[in-house]
Amino acid sequence: MNYVPQINRRAFVVSAAAFGGGLALGMDIPFGPTVVRAADGSPEVTAWVVIKADDGVVIRIARSEMGQGSMTGLAQLAAEELECDWSKVSAEFPTPGQNLARNLVWGRQFTAGSRAIRESHEYVRKAGATARTMLIQAAANEWKVPAAECSASNSVITHRPSGRTTTYGKVAEAAAKIEPPKEVALKDPKDWKIAGKPLKRLDTPPKVTGEQVYGIDLKLPGMLCAAIKDCPVFGGKLTSFDAAKVQGMPGVKHVVKVGDSAVAVVADRWWQAKTALDALPATWDEGPNAKVSSASIAEFIKGGLDAEQAFVGNQQGDVKQAIANAAKKVEAVYSFPYQNHATMEPMNATALYTADRCEAWVPTQVAEAALASVSEASSLPIAKCEVHKLLLGGGFGRRTTHDYVQQAVAIAKQIPGTPIKLIWSREEDMTHGRYHPVTQAKMVGALDANNNLTGLHMRISGQSILAFVNPQNLQDGKDPFVFQGLNPGGAEGQLGYTIPNLLIDHAMRNPHIPPHFWRGVNNNQNAIYLECFMDELAHAAGQDPLEFRRKLMSKHPKHLAVLNAVAEKIGWDKPAPQGVYRGLAQQMGYGSYVAAAAEISVTDGNKIKIQRIVGATDPGHAVNPAQIDRQVAGSFVYGLSALFYGECTVKDGRIEQTNFHEYNSMRISEMPRVESIVMPSGGFWGGVGEPTIFVAAPAVLNAFFAATGKRIRSIPLKNHNISFA
Repeated sequence: MNYVPQINRRAFVVSAAAFGGGLALGMDIPFGPTVVRAADGSPEVTAWVVIKADDGVVIRIARSEMGQGSMTGLAQLAAEELECDWSKVSAEFPTPGQNLARNLVWGRQFTAGSRAIRESHEYVRKAGATARTMLIQAAANEWKVPAAECSASNSVITHRPSGRTTTYGKVAEAAAKIEPPKEVALKDPKDWKIAGKPLKRLDTPPKVTGEQVYGIDLKLPGMLCAAIKDCPVFGGKLTSFDAAKVQGMPGVKHVVKVGDSAVAVVADRWWQAKTALDALPATWDEGPNAKVSSASIAEFIKGGLDAEQAFVGNQQGDVKQAIANAAKKVEAVYSFPYQNHATMEPMNATALYTADRCEAWVPTQVAEAALASVSEASSLPIAKCEVHKLLLGGGFGRRTTHDYVQQAVAIAKQIPGTPIKLIWSREEDMTHGRYHPVTQAKMVGALDANNNLTGLHMRISGQSILAFVNPQNLQDGKDPFVFQGLNPGGAEGQLGYTIPNLLIDHAMRNPHIPPHFWRGVNNNQNAIYLECFMDELAHAAGQDPLEFRRKLMSKHPKHLAVLNAVAEKIGWDKPAPQGVYRGLAQQMGYGSYVAAAAEISVTDGNKIKIQRIVGATDPGHAVNPAQIDRQVAGSFVYGLSALFYGECTVKDGRIEQTNFHEYNSMRISEMPRVESIVMPSGGFWGGVGEPTIFVAAPAVLNAFFAATGKRIRSIPLKNHNISFA
């Protein structure tokens, strides 16, 4: 199939490159009767399922794999409906160019916001069911019997009346020629045999043996390597560089300007390129942001806490009157810093440019946006570009934007016909990232004479990710992502409390440091703001923090169920062991309901030992419970590292932290015992990779208050001289 949709390149670039913006074309999931063959000649039964002669099954996975396990989970869903032999299943990624050429047959190739399974489960399951139906029909045609008399299991088709059998591999060719059914029935999850089970991951063996190729590992014939240095201050420009000073250094082949603000050295090997780049004289025009500091940013954002104008995210009743009439008023200001994605694999991409074709090999979370970036940077039409998607050595949202891809193509364009692998140094990666937004929040709560919460005003001041990434998706200037976990309803995070008088609003303040979607996104700070302040309110009311919450949660049974689950598991209704203190938190986000309860001990008033942390998740359906357990544990690593260590500071307009010696992550010895409760209640599909991140920090902060009587309202804890014990 060589049909390429006729689309306007600029329109595609604008719509696909934007986070969450979707594609310029409508999505269709056709399963046409034309036989299409895989690279080895095996027939596609559907675009998602390739059956080999030896009964091997290849399942196409449109989403990216970055350690979260979506490759295995999505394959389980397809294999469940396909009724195939799981031991013979493998997976592969279609390219975004192939997807466009086939009218988006694989749907979106966008992997962020814990969407991989929750937004593609239905059509992936239908793909498996459709393939199974076609394989059964092919066998029935060969036997000249009704298909209704045949069934499939473990890649074997059986004609029940006669006992005859055949395998998928033997009928795949015939099945590929059959008109797909327009409708297929999907299994009830209670009947699952492959999905819903803790199966081993498909990508573990090649990772263990070292066979797995990440972007940073890629080798192509004749390839050269590039190292790059951008202006230290965002918004600044490159004014000059002296290439002659380094052109005679070992391995150096080229010194090139990249855009308006960067310079790159290209050499036989990457370390040669980096060594020469470090020696390259370069000057910069750092622009108007060169005087900005963390202190000036904090002051700028603080001004929004009492500003007259703000965007309303959630409103109920008359909060101003409730606060005025309060028997007791509780007030607090919290803050949350810039944080780096800090992926273990730094940004990299390999590009090969010629006058009529540009290809790139990219670890990306959004393949279609990477393709759009290649087209934009190469000035070639989409149809003459392609992206080959590789596994990611960490994404966390950083690889939903493709500045590094555009740079790789810009370099390759100056050296036509030669593959160029661009790798950012760790220092470049740390200082030229896209950062978790910086915010502050002022909260005022109203308690009546009976210590009931009658009103809450939460004013958030700070950055809008959407204003930087995709401003055309602002809603009359408002960024709805700011209110994650605080909404009146919806899968992206609804408030789990009923408060008669409520106002949650946002004063937008955008410093020059570029913000971006960082694993858990705005739920991270919103959970700290809300759940720590709920503890403050409970303390002011003289009530147990769990009971105080329960009174506000009667109309939010799913929120309450996960909170009750962690409370029961941690033993909240029983005295804690001597010297151990507890804290808890709950939140809803990415379609799932989560809660955490922590037990900690504190020595010398500032050394915390997290003894255990219990996490409960209701994702609606659990496709692979073992993966969910690991995701929960991994998310606690991310959330607790942010709590104790995570902060990027600004001096002279630039990010100060340059490597892991200044931007730390928790160690194995600091990791608490994690107990995961997976409690799918059915009826909806939620995400897993992000939700439990945001309840780890407030649970520990609330436990620290219980232990010390000190309320910490800003992170990281290292700034308060608090460390792991």
